[in-house]
Parts: sequence; structure tokens; C-alpha cells
Amino acid sequence: MLKFEFKISSAGAALARAKAVLVDMTPIMQDVAEYVTEITRQHFVDGKGPDGQPWAPKKPSTLARYERLGYGNLDRVLIGPGKALSRQIVSEATPNAAIVGSSLIYSGVMQDGAEKGAFGKDRRGRPVPWGKIAAREWLYLTPKDEAEIVAIAEEHVADRLSSDTP
Repeated sequence: MLKFEFKISSAGAALARAKAVLVDMTPIMQDVAEYVTEITRQHFVDGKGPDGQPWAPKKPSTLARYERLGYGNLDRVLIGPGKALSRQIVSEATPNAAIVGSSLIYSGVMQDGAEKGAFGKDRRGRPVPWGKIAAREWLYLTPKDEAEIVAIAEEHVADRLSSDTP
């Protein structure tokens, strides 16, 4: 009868560290959320969608309204008078997720677009929105971004596995 006994103290310690990393992935998710927040802010600077095409320009009627209201000529797409959408990108990290987005009520409309009157009418009976709003996808990941997220996760796991402490 043959008997084998493996002494895997260093491998066992590495497996314990790997398990610790994979049980609570909050540090990884924090780095992913930070990365996605930064690239999303860059989308506003670039003014392009995931296909690399520029966002639809603002309509002349929108630009004229900004002028009438004293905002000046805000012709940069998705940059409104207060620049709120580009400034209020928020993120949260949990042990299982990296969440990035906006709580602004119109963020979904900017992402997906909306038809005239899609949200009903205002108190004066006018359609909301008062005209068609083109979709301007601002929250997205490119294949390069996805590869960077994988690299972030791999780096965290490798760092934890190579350290002496769990």
C-alpha cells in the first residue's frame, strides 16, 4: 500500500489568501468603480459614443433657448448650463459589485434618448420633453476598458497571493 502526504503550507497559505480576496472583493470593486468613473468623465470631454462617433449635436432650438435664458452658447453636447450630469457621476463599491451612474433624473434620457411627449404633458398641456431628444450614450465600456478591468482584478489577486499576509 502506498501512502502520499503533501505538505502544502505555502500553497495552502496562498489558497487561503486567494479565498480571502474572492470572498470580499470590495478593494477590487473600489478600483474598478474609480476607473469607470474616470473614463465616464472622459466621455463628456470626448463627446463620443461607444462606436467612436460624436454625439448628436444640440438642436438650434436648444441653443437658442440657452441664449434666451442667458446661459451663452453652450454648444458642447451634454454640457448644459450647470454641467451637472458630467460633474455628478457617482460610484459605489460593494463586495460583489462596482456601481457607476448618476441619480440625476434626466441621465437616462441622455443615455437612451426620448421621443417628444414620452413623459406626458406639463401642467400647461405641453409635451414633455417638448421635442425629440437624441440618445447620447455616455455610460459605456469599450473592449479596451473591459480589458483594463480584468487587469485591475488580476493585479489585486496577484498582489494578495504574493504577499505574506492574508
